[in-house]
Amino acid sequence: MLDTFITSRVRRKIVVVYAKYPDFKTHVRGLAKLIKEDAGNIQRELKKLEKAGFLISERQGNTKVYHTNKHFPIFKELQSIVLKSQRSLQKRQKSK
Repeated sequence: MLDTFITSRVRRKIVVVYAKYPDFKTHVRGLAKLIKEDAGNIQRELKKLEKAGFLISERQGNTKVYHTNKHFPIFKELQSIVLKSQRSLQKRQKSK
């Protein structure tokens, strides 16, 4: 269901991770390993999500670490949509 609204597969996976786990912090390569996507594509989407205000980045040495901006104006609503969509997906998979 979420794929209807967020058409980029990589962006959708990133939004799901950061919405479900708002205290999660990681760098590009760590996220690439977690969601099994190309680091270059992830970096491009992280920059877009940071520019939109959904994510915040900070430097830790030579590494840029990203985390959720819990003050993003629609964070709670987006989180709710992600969680509902995950539950809906789980229900559909169980009924098969």
